[in-house]
Amino acid sequence: MSASGENSGSNGRSRAEDEVVELVSKLIQFDTSNTGELSTTKGERECAEWVAQQLHEVGYETEYVESGAPGRGNVFARLKGADSSRGALMIHGHLDVVPAEAADWSVHPFSGAVREGYVWGRGAIDMKDMVGMTLALARQFKAEGTVPPRDLVFAFLADEENGGKWGSQWLVEHRPDLFDGVTEAVGEVGGFSLTVPRPDGTERRLYLVETAEKGLGWMRLRAKARAGHGSFLHEDNAVTILAEAVARLGRHTFPVVLSDSVAEFLAAVSEESGLAFDPHGPDIEGQLAKLGTISRIIGATLRDTANPTMLQAGYKANVIPQTAEAVVDCRVVPGRQAAFEREVDELIGPDVEREWITKLDSYETTFDGHLVDAMNDAVLAHDADGRTVPYMLSGGTDAKAFARLGIRCFGFAPLQLPPELDFTALFHGVDERVPVRSLEFGTRVLEHFLLHS
Repeated sequence: MSASGENSGSNGRSRAEDEVVELVSKLIQFDTSNTGELSTTKGERECAEWVAQQLHEVGYETEYVESGAPGRGNVFARLKGADSSRGALMIHGHLDVVPAEAADWSVHPFSGAVREGYVWGRGAIDMKDMVGMTLALARQFKAEGTVPPRDLVFAFLADEENGGKWGSQWLVEHRPDLFDGVTEAVGEVGGFSLTVPRPDGTERRLYLVETAEKGLGWMRLRAKARAGHGSFLHEDNAVTILAEAVARLGRHTFPVVLSDSVAEFLAAVSEESGLAFDPHGPDIEGQLAKLGTISRIIGATLRDTANPTMLQAGYKANVIPQTAEAVVDCRVVPGRQAAFEREVDELIGPDVEREWITKLDSYETTFDGHLVDAMNDAVLAHDADGRTVPYMLSGGTDAKAFARLGIRCFGFAPLQLPPELDFTALFHGVDERVPVRSLEFGTRVLEHFLLHS
């Protein structure tokens, strides 16, 4: 079949739609917990090999690559399009997940249980849902001889949950040939619906397309002073110096900086809902709270954040240590990196050293062009009352690495969500789950998008 229309079987459902739930469930059953340490991260190789097997089964040639360390498995496959002279489109997803404590969950986090209309487990929305949709469509296209309008590159990646050091970042630095010809890419944390009330009492579903990401930096702070006995007077104490600096930084509110992506998002929501937003006003948090749980993400994109997450000092109760250290999770608005660092230095003072453990740049693209039109058309084909709008992600994805190659990146993993579902709380949360109907809807939308991209 050509790219002129979507496939459907006798029951009106495509092959991909029929198997996506099973694929997502199976992907979740691979415990690919990423601890951030090479020695304890597991499961990526086994999961990647299984993905490669699913692709081989329908006739793909795949390339398996370990990104700088044993077991950090990545799989690539390419489907030729009708016009290979056009830049290729990459659809990427990561196979690793953050760890989960089984005792905290109502189902085992690696069970992939399908019940109550949901697929449950760690990775259900971050991001084995998108991986499953991508894999289902890749299999369908190859099995049915579908020729998309342009080359499609399917990339299944390791280590995103640790900033991609042993995944996308390593691949971009050491294997840029894997991305030859790729000009645009779509990945996670975009395309999901946000239901907003309208002044006339109806509702409108907005589908949030990620066009920007804040910079991600994990910063180590270190204070040094003279060691000594805990019973003496110590005006020069490394723990005290560090603690005061960490407190100043943790309590600090950075200035509001309105990026284009955030401004366009707020304008679209205001237009649909009638709500007014004044980013520089005294009650912007209260105004954003009217959006519900998505306000957590949107509020965090108005300004830089620096959240202390780790402290370490001392080795005995009666010894003043020579060194005290802290780690701070920093997320920086596009264009603010230099100003952010100056502000941090003023807050921590001259007696505290700082260094970047991980430092990944911010990213922003415009909400226009053929690919954006294709996303909007795909949503409207399956939700006539939908509307795509841009937004900025307060976290980060593998797009940060691919942008270094000049690839234009978006987050577009379409899901039509129940309005009452606290979607943002499920990211890295307990009882992570994705609605079955959302997966089926997303598969249909993604198929339309890929066949018209």
